[in-house]
Amino acid sequence: MTETKRPDGGSAQLARAMRVVERGMQASAAYQRPDLTDRLAAAKRTLAEPGIHVVVIGDFKQGKSSLANALLGTNVCPVDDDVATAVPTYLRYGAQPRAELLFHGDPPRREPIEIDAIRRHVTEDVGVAAEPPAGVIVQLPRNMLASGLVIVDTPGVGGLGSAHAAASLAAVSMADAVLFVTDAAQELTAVELQFLRRAVEMCPATVCVLTKIDFYPAWRKVRDLNEAHLRGGADIPVLPVSSTLRARAVRTEDTELNAESGFPDLVRFVTSRVAGGATARIASSAMEEVTAVCQQIESQFEAERSVLADPAKNAQVITELTAVKSKVEALRSSMAKWSQTLNDGIADLSSDVDHDLRARIRQLIEEADDLVDEFDPADTWHEIQTWLESSAAEKVMENYGLLRARADQLSEQVWRHFQEGSGEILDRLAVYNPADVLARAEVEHKMELEKMGVRKQAMTALKSSYMGILMFTMLGSMAGLTLGPIAVGIGLAMGIGGLRAEKKRQLTQRRSQAKNAVRRYCDEVSFRVGKDSRDTLRRIQRQLRDHYSARAEELNRSTTQALQSATEAANRTKAERDKRIADIDAELGRLHELRKHAAAVIA
Repeated sequence: MTETKRPDGGSAQLARAMRVVERGMQASAAYQRPDLTDRLAAAKRTLAEPGIHVVVIGDFKQGKSSLANALLGTNVCPVDDDVATAVPTYLRYGAQPRAELLFHGDPPRREPIEIDAIRRHVTEDVGVAAEPPAGVIVQLPRNMLASGLVIVDTPGVGGLGSAHAAASLAAVSMADAVLFVTDAAQELTAVELQFLRRAVEMCPATVCVLTKIDFYPAWRKVRDLNEAHLRGGADIPVLPVSSTLRARAVRTEDTELNAESGFPDLVRFVTSRVAGGATARIASSAMEEVTAVCQQIESQFEAERSVLADPAKNAQVITELTAVKSKVEALRSSMAKWSQTLNDGIADLSSDVDHDLRARIRQLIEEADDLVDEFDPADTWHEIQTWLESSAAEKVMENYGLLRARADQLSEQVWRHFQEGSGEILDRLAVYNPADVLARAEVEHKMELEKMGVRKQAMTALKSSYMGILMFTMLGSMAGLTLGPIAVGIGLAMGIGGLRAEKKRQLTQRRSQAKNAVRRYCDEVSFRVGKDSRDTLRRIQRQLRDHYSARAEELNRSTTQALQSATEAANRTKAERDKRIADIDAELGRLHELRKHAAAVIA
């Protein structure tokens, strides 16, 4: 039930696509087009490591790690009743089991570890490490992973209402599919429903997995309630499963027990709908690259053949090619429409994203001030801090959502403007994960949260009482009066009043310090997130610029060679023209055959 042998090429479709791409690379190298060879080499790398991510998310202690283990028939993700997963675990294919720690950096740094040591690095205790890892990459010889599937077990520390939700949503935004995990102990909570709906907006290929059905007899009622909650919105199926039964079925190779575990439906979703669909998309994209390369090489031969077949058309063909070359030259210019659209769009987007972030942070500060004014920070600061971190995470993710949506719109505009002159196809953009930036901002309250203790209150009251008794006794003596007990009563009243005034003063001070702490934290978040947003936009700008500049250079080289070939063709003799036409027809036939193979892979 747990296969370990990897099929050749990962999958039949990817293997066929790989062979077609390799033939395209041979053709472009033979025609002395290293630029086109590099383009196909990038497509080949994507085919070799497709990276189809299935993200397992949910509140802590819902059985995410157990689900990931049961899905693959392994035991590498730590499962514990007392501790939760603190860093993401990436389960991908490898001929031999191995594990690596992933650390932040440019480029990211990796360190190999023993498989048995994974638990020490992915649970809550990782927070005490000198340099906590960004994640753990585990390679396993499993057929389910062979086509490039990557199962991501996300952190559960803090739950969906904490800042860790930002990390989960960031992972969702880059996922090909999402397995939202909730156990059968109760129906979906309001927090889970809200999180699930946001996840579906980012990744439509989402299912709700109901775990621990072997432990809760009323799981069918919970399933029906969850389906009712999800009805009317996005069409999210609910799949009840038991990781315990699945693990036992894998050990004993019991097919009936495996069916009872509910995992066959989940496996079909992952392998067919997710992996199959992503594989088809990746293969199709690679074949489009092969087709585009063939078109550019064919354009050179067709122009030359036109002149060879009818020398009288020489002037007409050269005129047309010269006009095309001028158009391509315009595409390479900084004044090209696509280039201006890109530069202006990035500037506008940077301004809008920064304004949106400032507005959200301002709203967060106002909400925090209201909370501080309503409660005493000495009693509620821990809850306020937790709420602040969670709310900041939500605001940041909303801001990054705006950045991502607007970046997609900008890329579409640039693509349309470039397509007017070339018809090229845009590669996917990558907006990086903001959760790591948010994690580096901490709430430092720098204030005295302790209230006055009984002793301090007594001393404050005694001090005010003593001053009151002394003052009124002295006034009585000066007037020739002996106040006695009256002075004591007045002193006690002043003591109580002084105590109240001191308590009020300290409460006002604590609230002021709490508001300052909120502002320092929000300033830190705004500073770090703003910097990361600007860096992300610069990466997008460079990515788009480099992509279209490379496409424009390819077109320029193709038109230049076509113009040169057409010019040389006019000077050939009849015999040379006939021989060259035969050679060109043979080359065009091979290119046409290559395009047919590419079309067959897509079909």
